[in-house]
Amino acid sequence: MELATSDQAAAKTFYGKLFGWSFRDNPMGPDSFYTMFQLDGRDASAAYQLDAKQLERAVPPHWNLYIATSDANATAASAKENGGNVIMAPFDVFDSGRMAVIQDPTGAIFSIWQPVKQTGIGIAGVNNAFCWADLNTTDPQKASAFYSAVFGWEIRAGEKDPSGYLHINNGKDAIGGIPPVRPGPPPHWMIYYQVDDCDAATSKANNLGGRTYRQPTTIETVGRMSVVADPQGAVFALFAP
Repeated sequence: MELATSDQAAAKTFYGKLFGWSFRDNPMGPDSFYTMFQLDGRDASAAYQLDAKQLERAVPPHWNLYIATSDANATAASAKENGGNVIMAPFDVFDSGRMAVIQDPTGAIFSIWQPVKQTGIGIAGVNNAFCWADLNTTDPQKASAFYSAVFGWEIRAGEKDPSGYLHINNGKDAIGGIPPVRPGPPPHWMIYYQVDDCDAATSKANNLGGRTYRQPTTIETVGRMSVVADPQGAVFALFAP
């Protein structure tokens, strides 16, 4: 989970106070560095500063989802064969791993990561860490066919769930979902962070300069969630199971 932000220092302050994350900065050049956010001594996510060219193209602050693969070249080729758009072809990131940036056939953008020295996050499914990802798309069926073909995911409606929400399973692991189509922003992946109290965390995000797009809402038998943005505008979801 990687944050592209217009103010890296402010983002470290916001997420540090919201989730209790500490951070480790790794130099990327004379005037830039890559931040690893950590929880309990383990990598929880990362962040970098949008550069001048990205800001000129009006790239907004955002959270980016990485999907692990054992072969970035083969996965990128499969994505193209199945109707996706390879925005950035596979390339090496120093000795950390190999990555590519891909757009699915419905427009949602994500990255793939072939690990070498950096395996990705080291903590998930606990409070103040990543727990889920939703693909918001205008064509759930086309998206389901794409991700199933490229990653082998099983995507199907939940039993006794009339909402139309599709569940994404990677083998036996439930990793995300595809909500029913609704008006709103363009197709995108929404990252969820788990919290102990959704209402309190949402209020805290606002007090720290963030913005609420969806007030805390109860999902029957599942939990309580909200959608917020950090002070720079990067959007994410909060979830209390």
